[in-house]
Amino acid sequence: MSAEALQWFKSTYSGDEGGQCVEVAASPRTIHIRDSKNPEPTLRVTPATWTAFTTTLK
Repeated sequence: MSAEALQWFKSTYSGDEGGQCVEVAASPRTIHIRDSKNPEPTLRVTPATWTAFTTTLK
């Protein structure tokens, strides 16, 4: 799936002033992660890896 076809989300903690934000998009087998100011390349991880990462942050 191309990055353009994904629905990207950014954190609710991100403001609208155009700062650097991390954006995330989910597809069935992959979680895509990118920098809003530099959208290419994207980092791709498995859903299990993403869950482990976000669980660790909590």
